[in-house]
Amino acid sequence: MNEGTLTAMYQYSRAIYRSVKDLVDPYVDRETNVSYRLAVLDACEETLQRLARDRRYFARPERALFQDIRQYFPIAQQGRVCAAIEEGVHAALAFIDDQIANGRFELGSSRCRATTRKGQPCQRTPLPEHDYCPSHRHLEPTPVPA
Repeated sequence: MNEGTLTAMYQYSRAIYRSVKDLVDPYVDRETNVSYRLAVLDACEETLQRLARDRRYFARPERALFQDIRQYFPIAQQGRVCAAIEEGVHAALAFIDDQIANGRFELGSSRCRATTRKGQPCQRTPLPEHDYCPSHRHLEPTPVPA
C-alpha cells in the first residue's frame, strides 16, 4: 500500500469522525465524553486501515464500524451516525475501487494463499480474481451448483 493511499484513508476516517463527533452522548460528564470521542476516532481509523489493507475480505465495513461505536451515541442520534458512516465508507470504497482500476493500489492479496511442502508461504502471484497461483489453483474452492 502506498503513502497516498494511507493519507487518503486517514482523510476518510477523519471525515467520518468529524461528521459524528458532535453527536456523542452529551449527557455524560466531560471526561467521559472525551474518552468516548477518542474511542470513536480510534474505531474510525482502525476500520478504514483494515479496509485499505484487506478490501476483498472486509464484507461490511460500515456495519462493523457502526457496531463498534454505536454505544457512544444516544438512541435518538444513531440513525444520523449510521448514515454518516455509510456515506463515508462508500466514498472510501469508491476511492479504493478507482485506485485499483487505475493500477495505483496494491491489493492485500498479492501472493498466493497456499503454502509450500516446506511450510513456507507461496511467493507466486495469484491468478486474477482468485486466491491461488496456477500451481495451487486446485486448492480454490469450487462453487456448488444450485
